[in-house]
Amino acid sequence: MAASATAATSLSYHLLAPKPKPRTPSRLSLLPRKPSRAASAISASAASASDFLAPVPSLKSRLAAGDTLYGLFLLSFSPTLAEIAALAGYDYVVVDMEHGPGGITEALACLRALDAARTPAVLRLPEACPVWAKKALDLGPAGLMLPAVESPAAAAEAISYCRYPPRGVRGAAYPIVRASAYGLDDSYVSRCEDDTLIICQVETAAGIAEVDAIAAVEGVDVVQMGPLDLSASMGYLWDPGNRKVRATLREAEKKVLEARKKKDAAPETNAAYLGGFAMPNDPAEQLKLRGYNMVAGAVDIGLFRKAALENVKRFKEASMEIGEEDGEEEEKEDGYWSE
Repeated sequence: MAASATAATSLSYHLLAPKPKPRTPSRLSLLPRKPSRAASAISASAASASDFLAPVPSLKSRLAAGDTLYGLFLLSFSPTLAEIAALAGYDYVVVDMEHGPGGITEALACLRALDAARTPAVLRLPEACPVWAKKALDLGPAGLMLPAVESPAAAAEAISYCRYPPRGVRGAAYPIVRASAYGLDDSYVSRCEDDTLIICQVETAAGIAEVDAIAAVEGVDVVQMGPLDLSASMGYLWDPGNRKVRATLREAEKKVLEARKKKDAAPETNAAYLGGFAMPNDPAEQLKLRGYNMVAGAVDIGLFRKAALENVKRFKEASMEIGEEDGEEEEKEDGYWSE
């Protein structure tokens, strides 16, 4: 039977394969042939297609490889802006359900746009609770960001929201949700907890006091500093660049980074990566130089606001003497304006 199948396959191949044209042997045929432009273009296209079909490296794998990741926060919930951010080259995009106007339905549209552009999406929850974590994880993001984690116990509880029983309390609907390709991905349950990046935001004075213990909680992949909320909790809401706020932030950064350095000596312990937000008084480049592993350097609303203000200002400040161009126009003969 195997021989028959092989013969049939071989026969089908020969029946369908194009017949080679006989040609007269020549001395030139012994030399290597230069590929045609069409063949080169086809090869290049095939290589591009192969790259496009290759799996996107996970955020966890890139952090483990030593990459510093640069991201953008998406507050507009615009799939178009999400797609532009991905095509611009951001390493990840955070769809912000905490401060943005959208919820799960709107986030899903942004995830689809980012997936199509092969850029990992992180969903920031409105609050750290099992219901929001469950609904967000079922969409299949690359990561989850949980706000206002203030203690190791709170961090451990947040991690439990992201894991199936017996290790956690996440509700199981994996045969039908988007995260598992609606049940078509049989490997989802076995790998989802290893693949999904869990980010705990430490953004209050109480949280900062225990930042090293929070970073050591098993399952916390990234500790994300929150300078605005930190300044508010310290009594400097209108002064996030206050000297005391900056000093507190620097001390917390050192604790997380030092724990990362010690992890090689104790690989069985957890040591979270360091993430942060760029601020006008603390730009993204400075965070990178200080050793941050993930840097959120921009917000879509802020980028548009800045571009819009500059665009209007440029127009309003443009000046021209009245009649300055009139003479030039009169000298032109009738014709198209572009001539």
